[in-house]
Amino acid sequence: MLQLRDLPTPEVLDKFAERYPDADVTAVSSFLHLLRVATDLSVALDTCLSRHDLLQGRWWVLILLMREASKTSTPSLLASKAGVSRATMTGLIDGLEQSGLVERVFAKGDRRSVLISLTDAGQAKLDVVMPDYYRRIRQCMQALDEEKRMQLQQILGLINLGIPALA
Repeated sequence: MLQLRDLPTPEVLDKFAERYPDADVTAVSSFLHLLRVATDLSVALDTCLSRHDLLQGRWWVLILLMREASKTSTPSLLASKAGVSRATMTGLIDGLEQSGLVERVFAKGDRRSVLISLTDAGQAKLDVVMPDYYRRIRQCMQALDEEKRMQLQQILGLINLGIPALA
C-alpha cells in the first residue's frame, strides 16, 4: 500500500481547486488527513502485534473466535465478519492451525462440515496480547476525553455513510 507522507499544503490544494472546480479544499484536506492517520494506525497496530508474533488478519480471527460463546465458528462466517474472501480466511486459518492457536473440528459423518475452534494456546496468546493492546490503545487515545471520543465516533459514522460516493 502506498503511504502518502507528504500531505498537500492549503496552497497546493487551492492550486488544484483552480484547475478542478469540483475540488472542495477542506473536504480533500480532511479526507487525506484521515487516510494518513488510518494508515499510521494500521502500521502501528502491525508493529504492536508483531511483538507477539501475530499479524492483523490472524489476530482478528482469534478475536472473532473469542467473541463466540462456544469459541467456535464456521470459516465462511469468520470470512464474512472479517470482510475477507473464503480463500483468504482459509489461509489465515491454516497459519493459525500450524501455530496451534486454532483447530479444525470436522462434523461426524460429514468431513465437508467444519468448525474452527480457538484452542487453549490461542486463548493463552490472546491473554498475553490483549492487555498490551489495551494499554497501547489507552495511551494512543489519551488526548481525547470521553466526550471527544464520542464525537469522533459520530463523525466517523457520518464519514462512513459517505463512502459509497467514493466507490
